[in-house]
Amino acid sequence: MQIMETTFLGNRVMDYLIALLVLFLGLLVMKIVVRVAIKYLKAWAQKSVTTLDDFIVNILERIFLPVAYLSCFYLSIKTLTLSEFVGKAVNAIEMIILTFFVTRLLAMIISYGINMYLERRQEDPTLVRSLEGVLKVSRFLLWALAVIVLLDNLGYKVSTLLAGLGIGGVAVAIAAQTLLKDFFSYFSIVFDRPFKIGDFIIIGDFMGTVEYIGIKTTRIRSLGGEQVVFSNTDLTDSRVRNYKLMEQRRVLFRLGVTHQTSLDQLKEIPKIIENIVRNTQGTRFDRAHFFSYGDFSLIIEVVYFVLNPDYNKYMDIQQEINFAIKAEFEKRGIEFAYPTQTLYVNKTA
Repeated sequence: MQIMETTFLGNRVMDYLIALLVLFLGLLVMKIVVRVAIKYLKAWAQKSVTTLDDFIVNILERIFLPVAYLSCFYLSIKTLTLSEFVGKAVNAIEMIILTFFVTRLLAMIISYGINMYLERRQEDPTLVRSLEGVLKVSRFLLWALAVIVLLDNLGYKVSTLLAGLGIGGVAVAIAAQTLLKDFFSYFSIVFDRPFKIGDFIIIGDFMGTVEYIGIKTTRIRSLGGEQVVFSNTDLTDSRVRNYKLMEQRRVLFRLGVTHQTSLDQLKEIPKIIENIVRNTQGTRFDRAHFFSYGDFSLIIEVVYFVLNPDYNKYMDIQQEINFAIKAEFEKRGIEFAYPTQTLYVNKTA
């Protein structure tokens, strides 16, 4: 038994055997208990319809299990008497590993939260592409914060570094003010959702279908075929009309008849137009009135609703109504007005 008392690198042989025994027992427990538990949980998760249990099993496999195995090594090493240098090295490695897995766990939770948000918004699958930038930025910020916390725990003076980064950050922020405004406008577009990819929108004199929503710019395919690029700030600062969200279209149009139209014909015109609109499928009649006296015509104003937001459908219905009005007016001898001018000549001797 004298060999058990032999000292090597500050520890007896017996101490090394105890460390190995602790390591063996720890690994055995992990092998039996944890593996069996994870196997049981996997079988349970497959029967469940929710995704939360699958997420928990994933965390156990990718986070808890590696940390448990590494903890066995750490506990076995801590049973030994270590030199100051080796002890600090072991503690530093422990801190690095712990920070890595905690940060990875938080990143998984953020990713799962975003995926659950997208799952609830199944009517908009294109939102996935828009939120990729959000996920990348959040991961970058999370890992940057983790590195700062790790350096602080390892004894480095992070405050000096942060002060230098703060001064430099102010300079960069001033230089990149427009870029940052576009970046925050991107978050506003993604989460407030005034429009999404595939929507037909109008901004000022420009109109088209949204093709891409990026961190800095949004791209729209115009009716002429060209791509119009807007900065995100321009869009959030402008009045955007989104026709994709329109449930029905209100239509107002005017037509003019000649001043020679009789009073009886003029009274009959609103009823004619009302009958035409009511008999046109996909419309809801609102009103038709003799609106005003024009320079060349008597003006009739008509308002109705198209019960479909599609622009081509609206044009088909308007054309059908125009044909019907033309036919009825010709049948009743009612003439449309056109610009005319009467010249009176006064003869003088």
